[in-house]
Amino acid sequence: MKLAGAIVVALSAIATACAAQLAPGESIVQTQGPTGVLKGVMQAPSTGARGAPAAIIIPGSGPTDHDGNGPLVQTDAYRMLAHALASLGVATVRIDKRGMFLSAGAGDPNKATMEGYAADVHAWAATLRQATDQPCVWLIGHSEGGLVALVAAQDTKDICGLVLVSAPGFPLADTMRRQLKANPANAPILAEALADIDKLEAGRHIDQNGMNPVLRPLFSADVQDFLIDEFRFDPPKLVAAYKGPILVMQGENDLQVTVDDARALAGARPGVKLDLLPGVNHVLKVAPADPAGNLATYRNRDLPLAPGVAEAIADFIKTHAP
Repeated sequence: MKLAGAIVVALSAIATACAAQLAPGESIVQTQGPTGVLKGVMQAPSTGARGAPAAIIIPGSGPTDHDGNGPLVQTDAYRMLAHALASLGVATVRIDKRGMFLSAGAGDPNKATMEGYAADVHAWAATLRQATDQPCVWLIGHSEGGLVALVAAQDTKDICGLVLVSAPGFPLADTMRRQLKANPANAPILAEALADIDKLEAGRHIDQNGMNPVLRPLFSADVQDFLIDEFRFDPPKLVAAYKGPILVMQGENDLQVTVDDARALAGARPGVKLDLLPGVNHVLKVAPADPAGNLATYRNRDLPLAPGVAEAIADFIKTHAP
């Protein structure tokens, strides 16, 4: 989802300041997207980027930056993944979405669409392919970024294959209904929330006059167009339509996306590899199953990436290299 412009600007200033402290092998890179200049951080192996297999790390929903951080999440998960992949010989660019953080000048984030994000990914793919002298690049999509990767891959130009990490396996409207129904505390607003989801799914906007204040952040006027757009996509159908190699990775202690989502993706067609990660949560950290302990990892940058995550991705990429 997205933020109002004023909040995005403030967060962009923070992200730009953080990005100035680059680690060895990192550099700020850019590409020309359809709505402006997009920026991200390239992490090259010690031997350099040219000739290395290459991947784009696509962030999850909302104000999640190229390192995997935001107002409510401080994990450094994407940064850790990029560094680990570089140590295994894989070059990456971890990107900021149009209108956010380093890409704040690339358009209004409240006017983004899934196909617009996919077009941005293709711009990045062409740039990264040239920088590494590779025939194609890999897309590593985390959470909602997995859906972006699937939409982008419907046009196979410059795309080697997909790594879908903690990615939704059902249409967003169905996922929202399931999550709302699963929490007994939602009983007082459940009927209204489900009716609002039905309206958006039908392509209609919701009048916020008289809306329960609890629901306004979920269905704010700023995000309704994006929700209407995202509700159109069915992840398993996108998997079935894409014939390139796909790795689905899913933490078994993920509170946001379930093993059922991963199985739905992996079962959409033969040949999709499924890798379930015991004891791993949505942000790719080892975490307990209980919600309090699990969510505490979302605010702890000191926790390392779960063992084996980067190795499994690098092995899949190298095994299926063109």
